[in-house]
Amino acid sequence: MLVVTLAVLLFFTWVQITARAEPPSVNSGTNFFVTFMMALVLFILASFAVLTTSIDEKYFQIKFGYGIFRKKFLLSEIVSVKQVKNHWYYGWGIRLWFWPKMWIYNVSGFDAVEIVTRNGKIYRIGTNVPSELEAAIKREHLIAAKKQKS
Repeated sequence: MLVVTLAVLLFFTWVQITARAEPPSVNSGTNFFVTFMMALVLFILASFAVLTTSIDEKYFQIKFGYGIFRKKFLLSEIVSVKQVKNHWYYGWGIRLWFWPKMWIYNVSGFDAVEIVTRNGKIYRIGTNVPSELEAAIKREHLIAAKKQKS
């Protein structure tokens, strides 16, 4: 995703340089709307460049980039966790897939961890280290379950 962001940045830079190199005319000048839209597209692309996961005593949290797009899972609501491989056509970013119905959060690659919650919802979280993430969620889930019982 970082490569795509950089490619778009280079393209937008080329467009701006080309537009400014043209001789002045009646309608020439900096088009602030176009510049604003270019900056907005770059901001959105950059916010999906990194997916960060964190686990504390109660929650498993994922967030994209700056943290604008985030999701929290109560550890006590998680029923199962397992490593999976995503198909190439599942794509990257935040996706709602309809068959099987699940939410996909991914920035690159095909490795993921599938989480099933008590209400039956399925989530796939893309990661470079699925075995470590799966073990960490299971470990914290067990600790949270023990605390609930006592």
